[in-house]
Amino acid sequence: MMDAFNAATVGRDRGGPAQPLLSVSNIVKHFGGRRSWGGRCIRGAVRAVDDVSFDVAKGETLGIVGESGCGKSTVARLIMQISPADAGEMLFDGETVGTDALDLATYRREVQMVFQDSYASLNPRLTVEETVAFGPRVHGLGRQAAIVRAHDLISRVGLDPTRFATRYPHELSGGQRQRVNIARALALQPRLVILDEAVSALDKSVEAQVLNLLIDLKSEFGLTYVFISHDLNVVRFMSDRVLVMYLGKLVELGPSDVLLATPRHPYTMALLASMPSMDPDHRVTEAPLFGDPPSPIDPPSGCRFHTRCKFAAPVCAAIQPALAEITPTHRAACLLVTPGSGHPQAGMAA
Repeated sequence: MMDAFNAATVGRDRGGPAQPLLSVSNIVKHFGGRRSWGGRCIRGAVRAVDDVSFDVAKGETLGIVGESGCGKSTVARLIMQISPADAGEMLFDGETVGTDALDLATYRREVQMVFQDSYASLNPRLTVEETVAFGPRVHGLGRQAAIVRAHDLISRVGLDPTRFATRYPHELSGGQRQRVNIARALALQPRLVILDEAVSALDKSVEAQVLNLLIDLKSEFGLTYVFISHDLNVVRFMSDRVLVMYLGKLVELGPSDVLLATPRHPYTMALLASMPSMDPDHRVTEAPLFGDPPSPIDPPSGCRFHTRCKFAAPVCAAIQPALAEITPTHRAACLLVTPGSGHPQAGMAA
């Protein structure tokens, strides 16, 4: 039987299952730098996200992976509208975010985020009960109804409200605090939840419990996830599709079982090769990558990965590769997989 919590989410699907829940088109975010009077960046900006586009289907989990500094968390903040994009467009279930059709107050009821630092993202002066009830109260729910909802969600994330509702963040373990953060994210009955390294600060036993909780909640509430992580094993476990970023660019996108089994971009191959193995026959004997990541203030010309790629050719420094179609669901931004690109090994990696 459907309870009041789930009943409130019925009827919000405006475009049907074929329409993506979130469509991100050509978003750009640069930080700092010298700017003209019109606000256009002239030079010296950190190019955190550069012309990134992707869709998130309803009910799926999209994993985002890459090295520190590649732009994963910036993408999450742009989706959440914590930071405004310099360029590009976002559609949520077919409606443009930030317009009269979908203002930010409405959008933020539909999209919520769980942050990496479970302690810093909680107000130390609010109890667990007050933390979870705060969002619904701000959005117009009465105090008693908000408390009832908070207790229900605290229970659903595996905490006993009679024991934990009146506790403060400093009285909780890391895993318990992250459960409170998840409950708070669900308090506004969102459709999309962004999980930015939500389990990376937890030990492995607690991490497994929280991951299983997230899977159960996704099924129970019909959620869609954007799951950001450094841990490829966690991404493999959680994600339906995987998006790989390098230096602010999207370099590969595809179904998780296909992309993680048969990567086509050299950077994705290097990420997978860097995963530790318990098998003595598959130990890493040489570094899968050489050199330091280039500066996002002055990224390399052409393919941004060419300065560290063992397959690099002169053409890689001259041409910025487009996201080429390998199969209808698998794409990679590499001249190696683009026939006729001018790379001496183009097409041989098929």
